[in-house]
Amino acid sequence: MLSNLNQTKMGDATQVPNFDVIVIGAGFAGLYALYRMRDHLGLTVRAYDSAGGVGGTWYWNRYPGARCDIESIHYSYSFSEKLQQEWEWTERYASQPEILAYLNHVADRFDLRRDIQFNTRVASMVWDEEAHQWQVGFDDGNTARARWVISATGPLTAAPHVPDFAGMNKFSGEVYMTARWPHQDVDLKGKRVAVIGTGPSGIQVIQEIAKDAAYLTVFQRTADYATPLGNGPLVPSELASVKKRYSKIREAARNHFLGIPPI
Repeated sequence: MLSNLNQTKMGDATQVPNFDVIVIGAGFAGLYALYRMRDHLGLTVRAYDSAGGVGGTWYWNRYPGARCDIESIHYSYSFSEKLQQEWEWTERYASQPEILAYLNHVADRFDLRRDIQFNTRVASMVWDEEAHQWQVGFDDGNTARARWVISATGPLTAAPHVPDFAGMNKFSGEVYMTARWPHQDVDLKGKRVAVIGTGPSGIQVIQEIAKDAAYLTVFQRTADYATPLGNGPLVPSELASVKKRYSKIREAARNHFLGIPPI
């Protein structure tokens, strides 16, 4: 039946792009999978991402205050010593713009973009038992085939849940979601703003919106608890010390039960 499906809906299967590996996603995991499969194992690879660029979570989450709660030194790749030595983190806990700049640097540094197709969402996967391949369908109607598929979608990049608040369709003001914040600047100066939720994203965005909004009201269902981040600039001497000890830091991370040992 699969062969008939190929003939009636997609034409000759030989005309469908064929790869050793298809990677779904171009965030931290997807970029590394592409690099590893292509440059180390010599396989033909194509990565697909619904976003317009690399970054995964950090491409979509651009709300004010977005920041990682893992120290920059640990929240980075360890597969390339040259990359570790050349990249300069500016803060102990990097902000979204800096993390996204890092991932764009990695994509360019290792020439990964030539094997990534953006603005393409995977819609289906069907196993072809006879060919021992996956037939992957996309939202634009095209398909590709591969023996292996690596899912690097992560838990935070799916389409966000849109709450169905009564009367929301009658609200004439602006509505934003942290998981899909506009790529252009949002001007909230002098406005009355309400933030619903005090999870990690809520805690981060509240601190920044409060600096500009005329009035800020926060709606919280359950009280949350957060410790001070302890962020600050990474001074050159500290960075130099880390770069001398990177191999030991990575080894300690791999043997730590959380993967984040003290630096």
